[in-house]
Amino acid sequence: MKYRKFGNTDLTVSEIGFGAWAIGGGAMIGETAIGWGNANDKESVKAIHAALDAGINFFDTADIYGLGHSETLLGKTIGKNKEVIIATKGGNVSRNNAFTVDYSKEYLIKACEESLKRLKRDVIDYYQLHTARVHHLEEVQCIDAMKLLQQQGKIKYWGLSLPTFEPEAEATFLMEKNMGSGFQLVLNLINQKALPVIKEAAAKGYGIIARMPLQFGLLTGKFDDAKTNFADNDHRKKRLSKEVIEKSLEALEPIWKLCRKYNVNKTQLALSYILSYPEISTVIPGIRTAQQVKDNTSVLIGLDARDILMIEEYGKNELAELLKLIQAQG
Repeated sequence: MKYRKFGNTDLTVSEIGFGAWAIGGGAMIGETAIGWGNANDKESVKAIHAALDAGINFFDTADIYGLGHSETLLGKTIGKNKEVIIATKGGNVSRNNAFTVDYSKEYLIKACEESLKRLKRDVIDYYQLHTARVHHLEEVQCIDAMKLLQQQGKIKYWGLSLPTFEPEAEATFLMEKNMGSGFQLVLNLINQKALPVIKEAAAKGYGIIARMPLQFGLLTGKFDDAKTNFADNDHRKKRLSKEVIEKSLEALEPIWKLCRKYNVNKTQLALSYILSYPEISTVIPGIRTAQQVKDNTSVLIGLDARDILMIEEYGKNELAELLKLIQAQG
């Protein structure tokens, strides 16, 4: 495992991190799936230990993942291990059997304290506002909460988990005010909308977490539109429709030719592409089994500059319609 500095902080993170959304299980808010289907806690614990053995020292979760279950599992398994860096998020809420957001100062302070209890930690290494938008930031309450939590020693650093398809406005808001220490954003072979943000933010000393590197599994090559079915409590049932899967099989074929050039599989190519950007601090594929730890850490290669440029240009042009379709799914 290789490691990179997280912006201007004193944190050094593994290039591959552990995305802990899936181990939260198949949670529902009303009729809305907010998880990845049922998860086996014993297998999740094995995955966490396998990750530690593989050199992964960065774990990213959120209080909404499994409605707290993801944090609880990490707390029971990792606890106060000071060699492990924990990042979590607050602001997404289940209230009155409906999904909503709450970025008030009072709520975020309470949410952070509850996360600390579940994680069995005295301090959270990196605390994130979970997809807060500009109008939330302008109201100042959420920023005041982050500052107070930092002053109280409950969090070391804080930052923002950016929207999936339009990350610029929120990132610019914080960068112009020199607030926060990092951003979590989407970057993968299909969705490269965050590239301008990545370069600017890294130049200003922000750490960068790349999420959704495999587009919910679409970039692993394991899905086939005729055979793929997701459970009702798996959010992918809505997001990875048969149309999305079918169109991706054809649209991505020119990129998959690089697998033969570099002698890697699709997962390895997808992760290696992201890490080819030195501005990225860590990439967090969703993990819930020990085998997935192995799959995500076994082979990482450096891509030629020409191939990176090809992927970028192909993403802007030929993959534009596929990305629009994915965005329409929510």
